[in-house]
Amino acid sequence: MISLYDTAMQKVVPLKTRDLNKVSIYVCGPTVYGPPHLGHGRGVLIYDVLRRYLEWTGQEVTFVSNITDIDDQIINRANRENRESSEIAVKCEAIWWEAMDRIGARRPDHIPHATEYVEQMVDMITDMVAADSAYVTSDGVYLAVEKVDGYGLLAHQSLDSLQEGGGDRSLVGTEKRHPADFALWKFSKEGEPSWPSPWGEGRPGWHTECVAMSLDILGDGFDLHTGGLDLTFPHHENERAQAVALGRPFAQRWMHHGFVELEGEKMSKSLGNVKNLLDLTEAYDPRSYRLLLLRSHYRSPLEITDATMLDAEAALARIDSFARRTADLNGTPAEELVDQFRASMDNDLDTAGSVDLMFRAIREANSALDNGDRDVAAVAAAGAKEIAETLGLTLNDAVDDVPEDIAALVAARTQARIAKDFAAADQIRDELTAAGWTVEDSAEGPTARRLST
Repeated sequence: MISLYDTAMQKVVPLKTRDLNKVSIYVCGPTVYGPPHLGHGRGVLIYDVLRRYLEWTGQEVTFVSNITDIDDQIINRANRENRESSEIAVKCEAIWWEAMDRIGARRPDHIPHATEYVEQMVDMITDMVAADSAYVTSDGVYLAVEKVDGYGLLAHQSLDSLQEGGGDRSLVGTEKRHPADFALWKFSKEGEPSWPSPWGEGRPGWHTECVAMSLDILGDGFDLHTGGLDLTFPHHENERAQAVALGRPFAQRWMHHGFVELEGEKMSKSLGNVKNLLDLTEAYDPRSYRLLLLRSHYRSPLEITDATMLDAEAALARIDSFARRTADLNGTPAEELVDQFRASMDNDLDTAGSVDLMFRAIREANSALDNGDRDVAAVAAAGAKEIAETLGLTLNDAVDDVPEDIAALVAARTQARIAKDFAAADQIRDELTAAGWTVEDSAEGPTARRLST
């Protein structure tokens, strides 16, 4: 079984599952009030790869990712634009799924919406109030974090050091008993969406939503809770705290991925450097974003710039060229390569090491074809394609229909190279590039390919 870095334990540990050959995963999904940015894309693709790999190893995966469709940010945007909150949420969710489809992420098995679980949340909060773990104020219901054993586990800090962590920065002007106490239920203001509760009309707090949805679908003691490093505290710690207050086993393991950086800075809205994921998929081959992520470790910061994206596109072009060259080969991956791939992925989802194995197999396949050894090439090619498929990296082995004028230029370039007139050959290559084509040279001869747009 795979071993992963558990945030709570601060070390890489085996993913021990509740049920044999089954893995239950909860991924914190988006709050749908705007288009997804590159950080969203990274998180979705990392856990998409994890899911694909676990299934490749024979595990039955139940994969849940929620939609937060009621939240302060949605309400604030609706108020600014004089629109209904539900309209904002529906439109932004559609944009979210369009972007996820473009980057090749599989849809979750379950996609719970917060608004579908309000009744269950009210029941949970009622139980916490009855247990004296929560209390009612004039503006809502709050969890009393001092009543929660081990609060601060995921942040690896004591409650005393988290005086400003989970809630407002002070007690001034509030009825909270501790600065880290956080809202389980917020009483609605005029014009805001609201639901009935024993304490008054209102809506659930963000931290409560994921607790209700994850436990309802996956059950107590589910295997893995995931999300971005920025969600560790307070969001995930506050989820965990509610489960503790309810006396219910929560996630057995916690997995968090690193930040996306632009020119060395953490990507964030406050810095004004967040790029729209849909825009990225229009500017580059969407598959190149997955490849860029795969080439780094999920816990490391990831720099996304034009240079890193162009480098990923160039690498992707080499992979596609290999796929076309080996499209007619039929082989079975070498057992040694499969074992190495499994060992790499089982070692805290080492996708970078796995991509290195894939490129090694690609080089071996190309070298074997250059030497006329199709049998060796078939085995190596099968191994490379097995890795690519498991990582969710779709290869393009389609052959372009080459127009006569482009074919004539390719032939002329070949003749120029034979005559060692390299200046003429370079000039013809420039003409091909200007026309939207490139030439791939191999032992089988030159092949014209359309440039990606």
